[in-house]
Amino acid sequence: MRSALRVAGALILIVVAAAAGYLFRDRLVHSAPSTGAIVPTQATLSLPEALQQSFVGVAEHVRPAVVHLGTIQKAKMRRGPSLPQGSDDPFFKDFFNQFFGSEGPDPRSEFRQPGLGSGVIIDKRGLVLTNFHVVKGADEIIIRLSDKREYRGQILGTDPKTDVALVRFEPDQHLLTVAALGNSDALRVGEWAIAIGNPFGLDQTVTVGVISATGRSDVGIATYENFIQTDASINPGNSGGPLVNLKGEVVGINTAIVAAGQGIGFAIPINMVKRVVDQLVDKGKVVRGWIGVSLQPLTPELAQGLGMDGTQGAVVGSTIAGSPAAQAGLQQGDVILSYNKTPVEDYRHIQRLVAETAVGRTVVLEVLRKKQKVQVNLTIGETPDATPRRSTEQKQKG
Repeated sequence: MRSALRVAGALILIVVAAAAGYLFRDRLVHSAPSTGAIVPTQATLSLPEALQQSFVGVAEHVRPAVVHLGTIQKAKMRRGPSLPQGSDDPFFKDFFNQFFGSEGPDPRSEFRQPGLGSGVIIDKRGLVLTNFHVVKGADEIIIRLSDKREYRGQILGTDPKTDVALVRFEPDQHLLTVAALGNSDALRVGEWAIAIGNPFGLDQTVTVGVISATGRSDVGIATYENFIQTDASINPGNSGGPLVNLKGEVVGINTAIVAAGQGIGFAIPINMVKRVVDQLVDKGKVVRGWIGVSLQPLTPELAQGLGMDGTQGAVVGSTIAGSPAAQAGLQQGDVILSYNKTPVEDYRHIQRLVAETAVGRTVVLEVLRKKQKVQVNLTIGETPDATPRRSTEQKQKG
């Protein structure tokens, strides 16, 4: 009996092992790749194919967040000349009406001047980033999404000094695609850049280039300039649209081009835009720091006379009586070398640093005075609406 049980047990084990082997073999056969086309993965792509796929992926991801922003500016038409009194001759009336109409233009008629720009959705509540010059003076704003849905937009806040505007519309039950905001401070010259917008009304246009330069100023576009320069093609209608990196993050807002050149466009760094937007949402306006000085560039001749090796720094031209700079003891002719341990590149650089500092904060300036370095502590004030007159000629605001 024991022998029979042993034999039966062995047979059962053999059957189970055979069945398991068959099932394992069947699973291997079904999981093997077919002889048909194989969808390539990122690992199997060549470098050009991978780069191309990156551009395609970014465009597909970001384009739904880019909007066509149309504006209408209304203006009253001037009334044309009226028929002179006493001119009852029918022939004269016909001649007059042929050129000026039966009664001249209707004084109540309006002239509707259209405008065109781009924008990018940054919040699911319908917040759209664009340029101030796109919506300046607009009586009507029409926002058209990538799927052709249209909404009425309203200006939530503007900042002419950086050419930034925030527009809002009321979305319906459809979900909105929101663009991710990157870190423009981490940009490096030579990185890929993708511009998306509506040049000349051609919706959802994608152009590609590189970051040509950062920290561009003296462009003459805005009060506070720290532009990203790119050779990604930017044309009229691109204004307000996003400049994007290969991660699909918005690193700038396209704002201007050099009319006389090709491949030279400028975008507002997104980190600067973030600070403006936060204040527009929280306060309805932008509050900037102010120290109350006029600043002049440090020329090579002046630097040589002061015994300096380079031209990095900003020269104090004058101070406003009662301003934070005057109270801290800044003097005409002082050269500001650093701001809270940040080396000052030029007078525009310190303008930006001061403007971005919170009101009420105390900062430390390293100053060259009579060829001696001294430290000056001052408390940042708020930029006044109307700047008082200076005792000497004003050069640049600081």
